[in-house]
Amino acid sequence: MTGLLRRLHAVLDEFNAAYPWDHNAYYHRWILRQLPPRFGRALDAGSGSGDLARLLAGRADRVCGIDIDPVITARARELTDPAAPVVFTVGDVLTDTPAGPYDVVTCVAAVHHMPLAEALTCFRDLLAPGGTLVVVGLYRAHDPIDVLLDGVSVVLNPLIGWVRHRGRRAPRPVSMTAVTTPATMTFAEIVAEARRVLPRARLRRRLLWRYTLVWRKP
Repeated sequence: MTGLLRRLHAVLDEFNAAYPWDHNAYYHRWILRQLPPRFGRALDAGSGSGDLARLLAGRADRVCGIDIDPVITARARELTDPAAPVVFTVGDVLTDTPAGPYDVVTCVAAVHHMPLAEALTCFRDLLAPGGTLVVVGLYRAHDPIDVLLDGVSVVLNPLIGWVRHRGRRAPRPVSMTAVTTPATMTFAEIVAEARRVLPRARLRRRLLWRYTLVWRKP
């Protein structure tokens, strides 16, 4: 059985490499639905190649994207219309972010690289009263619900990739070139930590190895 599973994983890996797609970008439209139609300043923490920051710019007066990787940040600048109200900064989100307040703070697949409580405290303090924080994060599978969601995601992942590319092989998206590390906290640990810092935050496990957090500052 172990040999069969290895062969199955190898086939899935080969298929996913032929039809790659960005799991984080899958949630961008969902993120926009959590936000007001128009807002002033927005911060995208861990902005990567800038896909979400550019979407936010369609609603914001000003967007700041910050990422610790200078290579992917340079690529974000290349991909962005100079007339767009977006500035990309290289730096540590926790220490180098331009001062707030921000009406919107987003963070996608980056918060697991930081101390969670410190990161959420930083985002909370950067938000203006009435502002919205939206996080899409990664968590470590731990309980039967995680196993079930992982199983569904394993099946959906190649299917979505094939449908998105209409059955044609495609290059790896620029947004997927950044180096990432596995998550270490379980969903239960994340919920407990988040609600200590952000009372009444809404957290949900999602498909494709992600969870979401939405919080509005009083």
